Amino acid sequence: MDPLLLPSEANSFRRFTPESLAAIEERIANKKAQQAKVSQENKGQGVEEEKLSPQLDLKTCKKLPSLYGDVPVELIGEPLEDFDPYYSDHKTFMVINKRRTIFRFTATPALCIFGPFNPIRKAAIKILIHS
Repeated sequence: MDPLLLPSEANSFRRFTPESLAAIEERIANKKAQQAKVSQENKGQGVEEEKLSPQLDLKTCKKLPSLYGDVPVELIGEPLEDFDPYYSDHKTFMVINKRRTIFRFTATPALCIFGPFNPIRKAAIKILIHS
């Protein structure tokens, strides 16, 4: 079977770390630079660009499809990198609870104080996703 068709368990679930956030910020900066370049080249031509849309099976508050395999026990309730390509250039992370429900949170500071790696915010997220 082709490994590109089905995501492997090892590749699907990665913790959301400061390095992940830095990679997302880099992708956002690259996308803005690319859009600025394209808009200068296509100035006055009225060319529309393709827009990604979120995958319907990975929507917030839906169950994680069995296609992605079992969530490792140590990653339940932990911030994970989003594997929906739509969110690859959004400052978001996902959390999956025991019932395999998907929750998405922004990686920007909550209340302008609590960053995504703050222990108070992690505790609040655990309370929110608890079934």
